[in-house]
Amino acid sequence: MQRIDLPSDGLRRRVRTFLERFSYCYGRDEIGEEQLSLAESCVHGIFPEYTHRRTALGEESGFTLMELLIVMSIMIILMLIAIPNFISMTAQANETSAMQSLRAIYQSQIQYQINYPANGFACSLASLGGNSTAGPPNPQAAQLLQGNLASGQKSGYTFNITNCTKVNVNNQDMYTSYEATAVPQSVGKTGHRGFCIDIKGELTSDPAGGTNCTQAVQ
Repeated sequence: MQRIDLPSDGLRRRVRTFLERFSYCYGRDEIGEEQLSLAESCVHGIFPEYTHRRTALGEESGFTLMELLIVMSIMIILMLIAIPNFISMTAQANETSAMQSLRAIYQSQIQYQINYPANGFACSLASLGGNSTAGPPNPQAAQLLQGNLASGQKSGYTFNITNCTKVNVNNQDMYTSYEATAVPQSVGKTGHRGFCIDIKGELTSDPAGGTNCTQAVQ
């Protein structure tokens, strides 16, 4: 069976075009020239003979098995590049959501203190949550937070209210301070940093993903 040489830039140009179109879907900054060249080199390394020769069968239709294998190898390479980027983008989105949720808890605490001055602040997310179908709001279910956030789980983060301090006034506990926290359910996957907010509304973070929040968040 006769074999002929491909033009020097034939397959290489087709591979690079495929890679560039795929990288556009993930943002041009996510897959750079170095990564494109690496993927192209891998294809040539896996199929050295095919990159120089191709069977001559006149007018061909459809894809050959070798072409399909090349496309599959390109897709695998791109997945190895794209999946870590996707996980990183998801973690960043979850962190943004966690900070917004902590601010929502802070605002709910202000409203709770106004509605129930004898109780002060709430010392649990359940006290800020509640379902309107269960009856009117009360100190144990103020109906100030959304159900998913009041449950303590939202967008890859776990939320909690801790470090409550209280005083006894007329035989009733009044909470005078608290700290709300948010930590990734899986550090490095659902989020990188832990976050905290206090009664002053100051948002801080823990780079290790815990609740030792020492760094200010702008």
